[in-house]
Amino acid sequence: MALQQIEHADDHMQECIDNCFEAAQVCEWCADACADEEGMARCIRLCRDVADVASLHARWMARNSGYHRELAALCADVCEECLEECERHDHDHCQACAEVLPDCVESCREMASA
Repeated sequence: MALQQIEHADDHMQECIDNCFEAAQVCEWCADACADEEGMARCIRLCRDVADVASLHARWMARNSGYHRELAALCADVCEECLEECERHDHDHCQACAEVLPDCVESCREMASA
């Protein structure tokens, strides 16, 4: 994998990059699927926020931005709020988010405190 060649990315950072990209992907899917469901505006907004901030955080880590730790904290907060929202819904796409987001929250919190 190309990302494993990034010299500054230790195992924790690499795991966080992977978790962020996975969260972004599942949240994009969830937001799109929620568009067909009534009353899912909040879920759509939060999933779109996660997709944006998680992919940005992964990119900042990959380029070793001096600000990625601050963004890690924000990413964890947004993922946590989205997780709470998705857990409230029985849709498969929401449950997929609820399954993926805890890992992103945990690894981003770890990056924020490193």
